[in-house]
Amino acid sequence: MGKSADQFWNSVPFEQLNLQQWEALCDHCGKCCVHRLEDERTRKIHYTNVACRFLDPTDCRCNTYRNRLSAVPECISVTRELLRDNPGWLPGSCAYRRVAEGKQLPRWHPLVSGNPLTVIESGNSMVGRVVSELDIMDLRHHIVDWAD
Repeated sequence: MGKSADQFWNSVPFEQLNLQQWEALCDHCGKCCVHRLEDERTRKIHYTNVACRFLDPTDCRCNTYRNRLSAVPECISVTRELLRDNPGWLPGSCAYRRVAEGKQLPRWHPLVSGNPLTVIESGNSMVGRVVSELDIMDLRHHIVDWAD
């Protein structure tokens, strides 16, 4: 996909993205739906391979997206404020974080590639890589070191 007017992420200021553009940034990798542990001393974020019970592991979409904040009170909505206050909560590959930081979207991002499967093919998706939070006992046993 070459440069064109439809590449809104390059032409519309981050703060002015409309709801449709905002939602389109999500590549459905599922990384924001995995549990993290934060080292209280260093503040480093450790990712796990444990996903929210509502994440469908076959396509990395939330089964209760519209109601997620009430269904899962600890669910954190990705907002501009979150990105201003704590962008490190999201992986470096996240389109929201990348656009907020003025970086380009990666070639595998569906908005760039034109293909929703490139996020999976590139290894940037959690499809087939996570277990449900309902199936585990201790998050500390599920820490992973996935490059983002």
